[in-house]
Amino acid sequence: MLNKYARAFFTRVLTPFAAFLLRRGVSPDAVTLVGTAGVVAGALVFFPRGEFFWGTIVITLFVFSDLVDGNMARQAGISSRWGAFLDSTLDRVADGAIFGGFALWYAGNGDDNVLCAVALFCLAAGQVVSYTKARGEAIGLPVAVNGLVERAERLVISLVAAGLAGLHGFGVPGIQVLLPIALWLVAVGSLVTLVQRVVTVRREAIEADGPAGQGAAS
Repeated sequence: MLNKYARAFFTRVLTPFAAFLLRRGVSPDAVTLVGTAGVVAGALVFFPRGEFFWGTIVITLFVFSDLVDGNMARQAGISSRWGAFLDSTLDRVADGAIFGGFALWYAGNGDDNVLCAVALFCLAAGQVVSYTKARGEAIGLPVAVNGLVERAERLVISLVAAGLAGLHGFGVPGIQVLLPIALWLVAVGSLVTLVQRVVTVRREAIEADGPAGQGAAS
């Protein structure tokens, strides 16, 4: 849901920066790679140590590369299937690092096996939610549903909560509870989104294939 409005807004905001990078000879693929590396480093260096505030700051600085690289490609007229593939693939890597960092914290000093499992569920569910749409489109279906919690929602909910929870280290009492709440929200929302997409793909497949489409493929 956020993608529809947030991407348009930040694309306009980041267009001058994208143009500046192009004038400097920076390629969209380089921005994609550097941005992903920054997100992975921020998540896996800071989050497992419970430094959620600084981890979120680092991740936020790099996560906008997901908008900058595409903007650069469009301005330069060099949008390509390879660029789209690389961008989508590295998005999954970045998402995995963020929720993996949460899981490592709760498996270690965070000492909460339930929240570790919830973080791992968020990681897996996010990958599967993306896969269902990609796979549906690959077999020729429109997958005409966005779902309750897409990638933008997962990132905003989890990173805002993590950043605020990190203020506990600066003496703000009780605020660390926001991260567990956010992880549960993302987990439930991702499950709902997964069900929405599976139901949509099944309906579209039946409509496309006719009565025979109700059977499972062998």
